[in-house]
Amino acid sequence: MSTDADVLVAGETLIDFLPERPGPLSSVEGFDRRPGGAPANVAVALARLERTPLFWTRVGDDPFGGFLHETLTDYGLSERYVETDSEAKTTLAFVTHDETGDRTFTFYRENTADTRMQPETVDDETLSSLEWVHTGGVALSSGSSRAATIDLCERAATQGCTVSFDPNARPELWPDEETFARVVGEALEYVDVLKATVEELRMLGFGGETPAAVAREVLAGNPHTVFVTRGSEGAVAVASVDAPWGPSPEGGDGTETGPRQADHSGFDVEVVDTTGAGDAFVAGTVAALTDGHGLEETLTFASAVAARATTAAGAMTALPDREGVEEVLTSASESKSGTF
Repeated sequence: MSTDADVLVAGETLIDFLPERPGPLSSVEGFDRRPGGAPANVAVALARLERTPLFWTRVGDDPFGGFLHETLTDYGLSERYVETDSEAKTTLAFVTHDETGDRTFTFYRENTADTRMQPETVDDETLSSLEWVHTGGVALSSGSSRAATIDLCERAATQGCTVSFDPNARPELWPDEETFARVVGEALEYVDVLKATVEELRMLGFGGETPAAVAREVLAGNPHTVFVTRGSEGAVAVASVDAPWGPSPEGGDGTETGPRQADHSGFDVEVVDTTGAGDAFVAGTVAALTDGHGLEETLTFASAVAARATTAAGAMTALPDREGVEEVLTSASESKSGTF
């Protein structure tokens, strides 16, 4: 197993229980157990895209934790930072769908293993060898993992890593929206690349009439690049003039003209389950940018990864490899074969 990873993903790994049919939790009789957790999905997706990262996570010393540990190993992830907590259980999340496919979550996450990550677990020497660090908002919601996540982002930025972040807002895990905005705002001080929905950006206090306008408001802070996902309507990306993704726009006199923007309307695929599509998008973004692609190419590739991930049930189990992504790109005539 290669240990030459230049990307680190950090955060929760948990069990998703997916319902056998749409409807409220009280009426669903059967569930399918699946490995999940947004950072875990991102880490596995990167491995599937041939950019295998290091993954820092923490699971319980119980049968669910053992299953998750084995699953991560089977996908080719290093065990170096996959911790087992002998004093805590593994988080469980029950997912329900309404008739339109919208999801709600019921978490069993009181003092579970993924809330007990400790600061400085990943040392500075390791961070200095990395190019990219990614984490998300669920780890910020409770326990020592909040301090551990912010500590990781701060030290990664100091060591010169590109830091990316997905708020992954789950209101069920936060006491109120104000706390969510305050804590995530602390993390954003160290973030370079932000992936979010319009709703999440508004929860964080950013305004604007269009997704691009909301994203541009974020650029006034620390992030220099923002990807806004819009479900079936596609995605938009904006980047400040000093973001390192390709040439800056120039006016007739050679001066920079402002933030760059790329838009993608999405891909027409037969959707089975949208669970994990945002995580697939994140992995596609990291893979493309670390491979040296520009903003527009990255948005196209990430959108194709996300689209392919919706064509099968589950989150982690539906994540595509590069061949699957290339099929989406080729069938939609959005990219020449072999571009990525």
